[in-house]
Formats: sequence, C-alpha cells, structure tokens
Amino acid sequence: MDSQDAIKLLEADHREAESLFDQYEKMKDKASAQERMEIAKKVCSALLIHMEIEEKIFYPQVRQKIDDDDLMNESVVEHAGAKDLIKQIGQLKPDDPMFDAKIKVLGEQIKHHVEEEETEMFPKVKKARLDLSVIGAELLKGKNQMREEHGLTPVAA
Repeated sequence: MDSQDAIKLLEADHREAESLFDQYEKMKDKASAQERMEIAKKVCSALLIHMEIEEKIFYPQVRQKIDDDDLMNESVVEHAGAKDLIKQIGQLKPDDPMFDAKIKVLGEQIKHHVEEEETEMFPKVKKARLDLSVIGAELLKGKNQMREEHGLTPVAA
C-alpha cells in the first residue's frame, strides 16, 4: 500500500476501525470487562486521531477544492457526534449496561460516515486533482505525532 496517498491512508484507517468494531462485536459476550475495554480504547483512540487529522489537514484542503460545503459540514457534524459518544464511553466502566450499546451505536455512526466519505467525498477529491501524495505525507506526519503523544507506536510510511 502506498500510505503516502491521502485517500489510501484514510481508507486504511477506515478498515482498521471496521476491523476493531467487528472484533468487539464478536467477542463482547464472552470477553472480560478488561478485554472489552482494551478494544474499546483501541478503536476510540484510532478514531480520535483519524478525525483530528481529517479536520486539521484533509478537510480544509478538500473544502477549498470541491464545491460542496454541505458535504464537508455534515462530515464535521458527524465527527462531533462521534467524539461526544467516545467521551460518554470514556466515562463508563465496561460492565455498565450502556457500554456495549454505545460502542455499537458508535460503530454504526462511523460506518455511515465512512460510506459517505468513500462514495461521495473521495470521488470528488480525486476529480479535484489535489496532490494526494503531499496531503498523505502531512496526514501521516500528523497521525504519527498524535500516536506518539498518546504513547502509541508510529505508523510506517
């Protein structure tokens, strides 16, 4: 994979989140509270970093090039909803009856958001002829800075 390509990098993040949500769903009934919390932390951390680099790096450059403020504004609002749910999840213990429900709803919201980005936004971005390798390098740098700040291993290019 050429992780310097902005869209490929973001799509790889999307697949990672989907995989973590699937993993959570498959094991939630038989896993310990600690195991459930570990996967929830992984997915929430990955999502927060992903949303941050999209909002600070990707979206501003895309907004300038594609003429679709509604699409861009919806994406920002969807991120805000996901962040709010992540905050709520962070305030719960994994044995709270609402924990699984909030993870499930977060997964559904993210799935919807990813679908819109990949079917509506990304095709417009490709047509707009942005330099996706330059943006991809910026995204990777931002992602790695944030991963290091959170004590996570940087991602290789």
